[in-house]
Amino acid sequence: MTALEKIRAAGAAGQLLPSALENLSAWLDAGLPAWAAASIDELITRDAWGELNDRFYQFLEFGTGGMRGRTIGVVATGSESGQLGPLGTPEHPAVGCNMMNDFTVVRATIGLYRYVNGYLARTVRYDAPKLVIAHDVRHFSRHFCELAASSWSRLGGVAFIFEAPRSTPQLSFSVRWLKAHCGIVITASHNPPHDNGFKAYFEDGAQVVAPHDKGIIDEVNAVPLKELSAFLAKDLTRVIMLRRPADDAYLAVAHQAVLDPAIFKKEKFKVVFTNIHGTGGVATVPLLAHAGVSVTEVPEQVAFDPRFPTVNSPNPENAEALAMAIALAEKNGAELVLATDPDGDRMGCAVRSRSGPMVLLTGNQIGALLADYRLTKNKELGRIPADGSPHAAIIKTFVTTPLQDAIGQGHGVKVINTLTGFKWIAAKMRGYEEQLKAALRTQEGLAVDYDALSLAMRAKLHGRLGTFYVFGTEESYGYLPNDFVRDKDGNAACLIFTELCAWVKSRGLTVPEYLDELYVRHGFFLEGVINIYYEGATGAAKIRRILDTYRTDPPKAFGEVEVVEFEDFGRQTIRDADGEEIPKQDLYFVTLANGYTYAGRGSGTEPKMKFYVFARAEVARAPDLPAVKTYVRAELERLKALIEADAKARAEE
Repeated sequence: MTALEKIRAAGAAGQLLPSALENLSAWLDAGLPAWAAASIDELITRDAWGELNDRFYQFLEFGTGGMRGRTIGVVATGSESGQLGPLGTPEHPAVGCNMMNDFTVVRATIGLYRYVNGYLARTVRYDAPKLVIAHDVRHFSRHFCELAASSWSRLGGVAFIFEAPRSTPQLSFSVRWLKAHCGIVITASHNPPHDNGFKAYFEDGAQVVAPHDKGIIDEVNAVPLKELSAFLAKDLTRVIMLRRPADDAYLAVAHQAVLDPAIFKKEKFKVVFTNIHGTGGVATVPLLAHAGVSVTEVPEQVAFDPRFPTVNSPNPENAEALAMAIALAEKNGAELVLATDPDGDRMGCAVRSRSGPMVLLTGNQIGALLADYRLTKNKELGRIPADGSPHAAIIKTFVTTPLQDAIGQGHGVKVINTLTGFKWIAAKMRGYEEQLKAALRTQEGLAVDYDALSLAMRAKLHGRLGTFYVFGTEESYGYLPNDFVRDKDGNAACLIFTELCAWVKSRGLTVPEYLDELYVRHGFFLEGVINIYYEGATGAAKIRRILDTYRTDPPKAFGEVEVVEFEDFGRQTIRDADGEEIPKQDLYFVTLANGYTYAGRGSGTEPKMKFYVFARAEVARAPDLPAVKTYVRAELERLKALIEADAKARAEE
């Protein structure tokens, strides 16, 4: 029997899903390279129908932020493994339309090119579409970067790539610095080693949002499989390499995030840093060293390694990922541990406590501390009036701690809440930029190059005519100190958090004590997260049932505590503090009679239902804080258990 006859027989026997049979048949008819055809033949010969279903039941979805998926199969074939690289990278990525491989990368690149080319024509700009690509250290990241650049230049565009792995925030900055029309980052962030991904950025340096997101998705989905073979051989002769000047330009703007450079000389500070085998050290270590910080790297984790061999997950949100750095800090007496994820956009940390041991901080706590410090320092610098201003704002996501809302209100500035994802924070930043340029044109007859304005000048102009972006953050360990970059920046976050720690030390405090000051001033805030995982097609249906029943039959009470408000972001009109409407999304906010709240949403990147729970209690006096913390923690855990039980019951209805 031929391969085609075998898969048809498997389909008739129910071993192959109908969609997998259809997609696999199309791939066999598309003129695949010999290694790819051999891989499919091997899986068919081995009756690996479950693996073939996983690889072919759908096209890897190109969503609003790009795509992410396995690049190494659960069942590896001989032709894919081939001659393994020195760090365990197979010779070829796994074949399949639901995998991250040459075919899906080329398809995404062609679709992005066609959308951008059409956009330039619609806006009466006839330049060749200009693209910048960065990549992290994962399996096939360099290969996918070069393949996308080659495809772009073959199509008639101009492509820039970096000479080695670089972080996501550097890509975001470089799109603007080069006045490119779009960007790509090849990364799967902190996903397992077998994954990789493709994130798309637009000309403002931010991940794409409406209307561009849907337009790009439509173009990607329209690219036929038979078009791809012409682009599979790489040609880099017209691709432009970015070297030291590109690094220096990014480092210069990242350094501008420092508000008090003198504090580093006043307070000598020892830091242990780990890039967890990723890109973070490329920029973070030079930034800290240039500021005068004593930095020790974790030697076992410095080298780029797509296997991330020293951690279970290369995620700085996880205590385990910082364990080696904390052990080194305990050994050498460092006061701060910093860690970044593989593409350098997230930062996690541990700080020294008064009693001695290192204490891990959550993303919510880090963001709240930075928000208060940066508002305080910007006032000292005269960039914000001492009593606050409606022309200054901090931006956060709805699911980030409401402690930041209290901090912003206490400082007299706007607090803007956005949907989950830093692209929504960046969209607000772009709006503020465009509003300022329009105001300068109409009111003062000036046309300005926004990228040429210093941070001080941006603060001055926005203070008169717009909204000065002070700080942005999301609970998932993402922070951005200024608008030179339009995505979360783990490199700059390491620098500004070290500055904060030095300032706290100059006051004779520890960071946990500074956090307690905020609690006494604004109330004690505590957050919790519930992740309910449901794998596969049946799991997706369960997540859908939870979301649907929340809409049709919202919860009425949890134990003796009644629900007093239910907000449905998918049906109601919700506006931010600027009066702008929030895009519709399956996101629910529930407020309880005791003042606690929680949000529920389906994850955009993982097969799970996620709930964010927020607790708060007043603190009358500083001595009361320990008892308040104990009570709130117990109440939060009780509420989390009730929410989770209710959600699991809804999933089975």
